[in-house]
Amino acid sequence: MTTQEIANRLVELCRTGQNNTAYQELFADDAVALEPPGFPNGRTEGKEALLAKSTGFAQSIQEMHDSWISEPVVAGNHFSVSMGLDITTKDRGRMKMEEICVYEVKDGKIVQEQFFFHGE
Repeated sequence: MTTQEIANRLVELCRTGQNNTAYQELFADDAVALEPPGFPNGRTEGKEALLAKSTGFAQSIQEMHDSWISEPVVAGNHFSVSMGLDITTKDRGRMKMEEICVYEVKDGKIVQEQFFFHGE
């Protein structure tokens, strides 16, 4: 798959709530996720760990009020999307988040994702 095809597929899966399918289908086994500096679990390594992190986040959501993801912007072997969430979590209550997500693709798989966000 090309970077554009991977980007389009990621957006398609995220828009239908299939985030774990995106990890299983599009990510390399040794993919890395990077959170903003100072954020807990700032670096997660490996597809299985990324799936566990995604599942844990989904389980922390008590209610999903709204979510969205933009169309991807592709440049070479990188692409980015903006995402937003309005959720109520079990331990923090209601919060809204907007983030920019940057992905790196190598050999037809996502090898790195990095998140830049602000939450209220």
